[in-house]
Amino acid sequence: MAREAIGKCPVCGNETEVTRITCNSCDTVIEGHFKLCKFCKLTNDQRAFLDVFIKCRGNIKEVEKELGVSYPTVKNKLEDVAAALGHKGEPQPEVPGRKKEILDKLNSGEISVEEAVELMKE
Repeated sequence: MAREAIGKCPVCGNETEVTRITCNSCDTVIEGHFKLCKFCKLTNDQRAFLDVFIKCRGNIKEVEKELGVSYPTVKNKLEDVAAALGHKGEPQPEVPGRKKEILDKLNSGEISVEEAVELMKE
């Protein structure tokens, strides 16, 4: 099984770099400091999500079905991948305590939209 270079240090979380490349055919060895591509810096979960997203051609409804998650979860995963690739989104407005808790539960699928509406009314 082929191993992949990891883009982030498992100890401190900083970026890693490749310092040695070897040809499996002729045994040529090249040493230096090589940067990993930005996609190599994604976590396994982020890469798996990106694979499904591309497979579904960016259709969020299809991604929801494929992963069995809600629309907000797909959007959050997409934002997470975008941020990991260095694309900063627009800042989200701060939601006060109880409302944020309700929205987080809705986002994670713990409660339904109807339940969230009822809780917001309280």
